[in-house]
Amino acid sequence: MKTIKYPVLLALAVLSLISSILLSLPSSSSGECLLGGTSCNIVHSSEYNYFLGIQNSYYGIVIFSILSLLIYLQIKKPEKIKKNLIHLAIIFGSLFALYFLYLQHFVLNAYCDYCLIVDFSMLISLGIIIANWKK
Repeated sequence: MKTIKYPVLLALAVLSLISSILLSLPSSSSGECLLGGTSCNIVHSSEYNYFLGIQNSYYGIVIFSILSLLIYLQIKKPEKIKKNLIHLAIIFGSLFALYFLYLQHFVLNAYCDYCLIVDFSMLISLGIIIANWKK
C-alpha cells in the first residue's frame, strides 16, 4: 500500500478540489444536489457556510490546491518535511470534516453532496496515513 499511498492521497485531494470549485459556482449554491433534492440549499444558506465572511468552498479551493501540489511534489521528490506537512494538513482537515459532518447531521438535518465528497475524502485520507504511519 505504501507505493500507492501518495497517488491515492493526490487523487482524493484533487477530488476535494474539484468539489470545492463546484461548490463555489453560483449554480451549486442555488441548492442543486448531485442526487436531487433541496438539502444542499439548506446547507449553503446556513450561517455555517461562511467563516470570517468568506464562503468555505473558497478556503477549500486554496487548501486543496496547496495540498495537491504538496502531495505531487512528495511523489516526485520525497522529503520528511513534506510528509509531515501533508500528514498535519490531513489530520486538521479531518477534524474540520468531522465538525462539518456533525453540523450537517445534528444541527442542519441536511446534507450537501459536494460537502460529503470533501468530508469523506479527508476521512479516507486520514485512514490511509494512519494505516501507513510507521512505514
